[in-house]
Amino acid sequence: MKSTNLSLASKVMLSIVGLLFVASLFLPLWRIELDAPQYPEGLTLQLHADKIGGDVDIINGLNHYIGMATLHTENFFEFKILPYIFGAFGLIAFALIFINRRKAVFGFLITFVIFVLISGIDFYRWNYEYGHNLDPNAAIIVPGMAYQPPLIGFKQLLNFGAYSIPDTGGWLLTIAGLLLAIIVWMEYKYKKTT
Repeated sequence: MKSTNLSLASKVMLSIVGLLFVASLFLPLWRIELDAPQYPEGLTLQLHADKIGGDVDIINGLNHYIGMATLHTENFFEFKILPYIFGAFGLIAFALIFINRRKAVFGFLITFVIFVLISGIDFYRWNYEYGHNLDPNAAIIVPGMAYQPPLIGFKQLLNFGAYSIPDTGGWLLTIAGLLLAIIVWMEYKYKKTT
């Protein structure tokens, strides 16, 4: 009879996955960098699991001129639930070591992938609303212009270049997802060969 238990290597990697989820709670997950001639040092908006950080006040001041709503942590329910989600993911990763079942790890990987997809859609919605729902009485109005930052990558917004990229915590989550995928691949490959 084939074993459905996890290998020692998978258990070690699950403990690393759990630590990565916990560490992501204390680091910025995503960043939007804005470069323009009048700001040679650049401006940065950092999204943490529980708050918006970086040059928020300066960016809010600039956004006011083009009619964008100001950004405040309390306006986003996501910052209230993300710490619990990442904490739960960390606990699940540690619990899977003791649950010791391949199917449970596979289910966790699928859950994480679905979470990432929903988060991407939600982030796009955020960017769309802030970039398109502009105050018609703004000081600067460019007909037909929207200021939606890119979901990922680069976009030119008037004289600002906007870069949307993962920050340290986001890379930790990426590594956690890759490790989960490696665990599933190793376990099912091992299962076929035993």
